[in-house]
Amino acid sequence: MCVVACGAAQTDVAKPEPSASSTVMVTPPPLDDAGAVAQMDAAVVVPPETLPPPKPTTIRLSSTTGDAVDQELDKGDAAFERNALDEARVHYDAARKLGPKRAGPSVGIARVRIAKSTSALDYGVAKGNAEVNTAVRELKTALAIEKDYGPAYAELGRAQLLVGDGDAALVTLRRGAELLPNDAEAQSALGVALLATGHKEDALQALQRATTIDSGSAPRHGNLGTVFLLLGRVSDAVREFETQARLADGDARAHSDLGAALLQTNAMPRAIAELERAVHLDGTRASYLTNLGYAYQLSGRRADAIAKYREALHIDDKFASAWINLATALAKDPKTWPEARAALMTAKKIDPNDPRVKANLDELDDLEKSKH
Repeated sequence: MCVVACGAAQTDVAKPEPSASSTVMVTPPPLDDAGAVAQMDAAVVVPPETLPPPKPTTIRLSSTTGDAVDQELDKGDAAFERNALDEARVHYDAARKLGPKRAGPSVGIARVRIAKSTSALDYGVAKGNAEVNTAVRELKTALAIEKDYGPAYAELGRAQLLVGDGDAALVTLRRGAELLPNDAEAQSALGVALLATGHKEDALQALQRATTIDSGSAPRHGNLGTVFLLLGRVSDAVREFETQARLADGDARAHSDLGAALLQTNAMPRAIAELERAVHLDGTRASYLTNLGYAYQLSGRRADAIAKYREALHIDDKFASAWINLATALAKDPKTWPEARAALMTAKKIDPNDPRVKANLDELDDLEKSKH
């Protein structure tokens, strides 16, 4: 599921992952074990609708003059949108030579510097990163040139979030969103920062604005679905994930997001179908396999669940949730209690403070005592 960006019980569904360019990872509350899944009505499937094509995720740096500087900035933005970072830098450098007193070229250069330095968008992921800190200084210089230049605020706020300065990022991004009220990416960047810093209700408003402006963007619907899920509005989350999956049918993450949300509505056949689709599209992600295993486990398909958990751990043996889920499945049979305990001890080594490990170990102790 795409938010900070992007984004707690004994067994767990994998984390939703934010998807738009401004997202950071968020972790929604994990589900309880198979016997404690909340019974909720599945959201009604919205029929396919005609949506406009998605808007660019690169905030436009040019003004309305259309001069030579703007032309280079537009070329740089187009290259950046294609992830052609070296080409983008060439055009931004050319724009700076033509317009040394314009803020746009410096913003473009800082944007490329950040993108080359880190592909991760998590809150604080670039703390101590020299290149990102250099970009922060460049962006502040750009604002000294043009104090009300919206793109500089948006890019500076995102950079501040990356280096872990959440308070400054919120102030900066709020100003950017005010100056760029019709730019979906500026609104999304604010929403991602709000979510990363724990302001879920405010994040919802910003991400709703972004989705309204750019309704044809699958990642923006995914981000909105994630924040709905974090707020416990599961039916709303399912609706957004359904739209995300329709717009990006070939995206495994979109189907995994939808399937994981459907699990929370107890709509098992639909959830399994979506999670199987995600694994079919990308069988290399431990989280997708774990989610599918969990769906099988909830449906009483214990052997299938165990097989999927083992596949997930073959890919990522440091994925604690897969070890915990495997343990809960193995604990259903006294013959595999020793293996269940070993799985939980492995999870404990990965994260000694995970409360799910202690809860499951206590339950396993009780089972063994009752047997004797």
